[in-house]
Amino acid sequence: MKLHDLRPAEGSRKERIRVGRGIAAGKGKTAGRGTKGQKARAGGSIPPWFEGGQTPLHMRIPKLRGFKNRFKIQYEVVNVGAIQAAIERGAFETPDAAPKGKGKAAKASAQITINQDLLRAAGLIKSLNKPMKVLGNGELTSALFVVADAFTASARSKIEDAGGEVSILEVPTAPLKAIGLEQATEAPTDAAAPADATDAPEATAEEPEPTSETADEPAAEAEPVDSTESDEAATTSGDDA
Repeated sequence: MKLHDLRPAEGSRKERIRVGRGIAAGKGKTAGRGTKGQKARAGGSIPPWFEGGQTPLHMRIPKLRGFKNRFKIQYEVVNVGAIQAAIERGAFETPDAAPKGKGKAAKASAQITINQDLLRAAGLIKSLNKPMKVLGNGELTSALFVVADAFTASARSKIEDAGGEVSILEVPTAPLKAIGLEQATEAPTDAAAPADATDAPEATAEEPEPTSETADEPAAEAEPVDSTESDEAATTSGDDA
């Protein structure tokens, strides 16, 4: 075998189709593009989303339907049934035993405290950045003291029926004064409070109070009378008599 005898293996190479080289070649005349039309021209490619000139799909789909409430509160939710299941598998610290005493103190000490941090540590909620809401799906048998931002009516009733309590976290809508500052501001205002209006004497309209301007001004002097005018008045009165 010599160098000029080397040939590639059969089927490993395939020659490209030569179009537009005469009718006898099989791809002459229209070169496999059919008869006229947009696709028969050079550069006549059509994008895959083109629908032939009709209203395209992205314009036929309805839009701007309804509205999105910008003031809706997105809660982290947890059901009382999930809390009970977590208690049974030991996810929360439970009181060792109920105290021997009676009353509210004994009842409160036997309750299991549940809040958002503990639920996050137990894997029942995902985030601490949203307010938490307790839902009433499932059964609850343990006495709980649950602190959350909101409760459904069924969740509240199930917690209270099991001997527990609920506490709602309220976010103030207006700025509040610091603790102790309110008492300090109220004390001087009470001491400096004016007397009752009914005890004050009523001022009479006939006797106006003297003002500073009238008190400082001296009394007006009488104008001098001319002597000639007084003599003429006396003579005329004598002639008439």
